[in-house]
Amino acid sequence: MARPEAGDVILKVENISLSFGGVKALSDISFEAREHQLTAIIGPNGAGKSSMLNCIQGFYHPQEGTITYRGIVRKPEKSHEAARNGIARTFQNIALFKGMSTLDNIMTGRNTKMKSNVFLDALYLGPSLKQELEHREKAEQIIEFLEINSIRKTPVGRLPYGLQKRVELGRALAAEPDVLLLDEPMAGMNIEEKEDMCRFVLDVNEEFGTTIVLIEHDMGVVMDISDHVVVLDYGKKLADGAPDEVRNNQDVIDAYLGVAHD
Repeated sequence: MARPEAGDVILKVENISLSFGGVKALSDISFEAREHQLTAIIGPNGAGKSSMLNCIQGFYHPQEGTITYRGIVRKPEKSHEAARNGIARTFQNIALFKGMSTLDNIMTGRNTKMKSNVFLDALYLGPSLKQELEHREKAEQIIEFLEINSIRKTPVGRLPYGLQKRVELGRALAAEPDVLLLDEPMAGMNIEEKEDMCRFVLDVNEEFGTTIVLIEHDMGVVMDISDHVVVLDYGKKLADGAPDEVRNNQDVIDAYLGVAHD
């Protein structure tokens, strides 16, 4: 399947600056992400990548600048509110319910799509039962898409690391996001696990047309799968462009080789 063509700008970051006390995490950062594209945010440790993702999600509120999503300026909000508005997230450190099954974890991602009625939910009748079955079907479709049928009833705490990361991706997909934020989705994986995750990330982009913004340290992965790359270093933007442009940018080369830090 061919990669989807880029659409309009869905996410616009303008002059973002974020400080924690006297520490400047981000300084005057600007870039755009277009619909259906895969944008990678890269940089050495401490560059401000996760802080940038937290600002996009609405968890952090920068002191300066704006982030516009579908023409509306982002405000501080909780994760479930962001998901309801079309922005879902996975985390660098796995945040699953370890005692719950794969299916039940993915079902939690459907919460923002559910309409609650306390009486009917308690009796598990009528519309409540129908809704439960519809959402379970969606979760089962995601399980099939991610090829994890064999572990659908397994408590995720018993799963190897790579499969837990795949379940977390499934939970984010259950919210049917327009923008998917992935914070180091391949960190700590072996080569085989990383290849699988790359394939699924690309499949999400190709089959669902989901706009993806990800943080990733593996430059080979970034250059292979990204449409657009933003490079941060010490909270400042070093480069912003197509993978080939960034690959050949001398400032980026210096930052990754440590030359710029002498």
